[in-house]
Amino acid sequence: MTDFWKGRRVFLTGHTGFKGSWLSLWLERLGADVAAVSLAPETEPSLYRKLAPWDDRGHHIIDIRDAGALLDVLQGFEPEIVIHMAAQALVRRSYENPAETFSTNVMGTANILDAVRQAPSVKTVLVITSDKVYANNGSGIPFVETDTLGGKDPYSNSKACTELVCQSYRDSFFKARGIQLATVRAGNVIGGGDWSKDRLIPDFIRAFESNQPILLRYPEAVRPWQHVLEPLGGYLAYAEALTLGSDRKLPDALNFGPHPESFATVSELAEALGRAHRVEDVWRLAPGEHLAEAPALTLSSALAFDTIGWQPRLSLQQTIDWTAAWYRANREGEDMRAFSLGQITAYEEALS
Repeated sequence: MTDFWKGRRVFLTGHTGFKGSWLSLWLERLGADVAAVSLAPETEPSLYRKLAPWDDRGHHIIDIRDAGALLDVLQGFEPEIVIHMAAQALVRRSYENPAETFSTNVMGTANILDAVRQAPSVKTVLVITSDKVYANNGSGIPFVETDTLGGKDPYSNSKACTELVCQSYRDSFFKARGIQLATVRAGNVIGGGDWSKDRLIPDFIRAFESNQPILLRYPEAVRPWQHVLEPLGGYLAYAEALTLGSDRKLPDALNFGPHPESFATVSELAEALGRAHRVEDVWRLAPGEHLAEAPALTLSSALAFDTIGWQPRLSLQQTIDWTAAWYRANREGEDMRAFSLGQITAYEEALS
């Protein structure tokens, strides 16, 4: 990694979540000056608490739907770069409470962008959406950034709406001021420290610790699995390129996904996790009817390579090994802040 981030003022949302906790730690390691807003951690245990201590002066518990509180923190901090990660990120929860999902993901993003509109210090805004923003016909053909946006379930649809909100603010306000606004769409992210409900890795870990097989709803569904540090490294590289400028126009959106050989079914990943944990009886088909999910979802990251030189560094097996090692270290009582920093260091070495 370069020295670009040293001393940069970064406003981050969603810092108590899985990806946000990892990015907070990485930005701290890079020497960035961070102000962050998020809800309190929603799981126990939580990665955010595992990685403590944090600088409490820069971390704020705020709902991004509270536009006034958000504006106060952002304007008071005067950031140069805004990275917006806060979201309701679970598909099944979006079926249970669609209005909450839309209000958080769509209006929460509008609140962020409106605060930026009133903050003259901001040069770059990066909004994290999802690989699920595309209209998916189940063909399995990797999506590219120019494919049609869509999304049938409330979560996916809310993220497609978020993309349109970003497009509107970009064209209506930010272009005239020279503010760079881009969106990023990452594949299925896994890694140590995720304890969310209805996600494969934490569901597997809970089943493993209970000596039970994991119950899979859609074992044959294909997903673009990647380690959490892969897209986060892409976000950092993209934000840097947007801030410094480029001889060629950078795209308004980029995909960050794994190499095609890392595309795998849910059951294949579960079985690989079983081998890493020396478990033979790994999974069962979950009984009952299940909410609709796309049977296949894959991404092309060719544009990210062509424009900012980003490409994934870890194979699927390395991703599984790093993930299993993190949870093993946690069970054995290691210092997980130090262990996580060690994985970030190892990943930085893979980039060089």
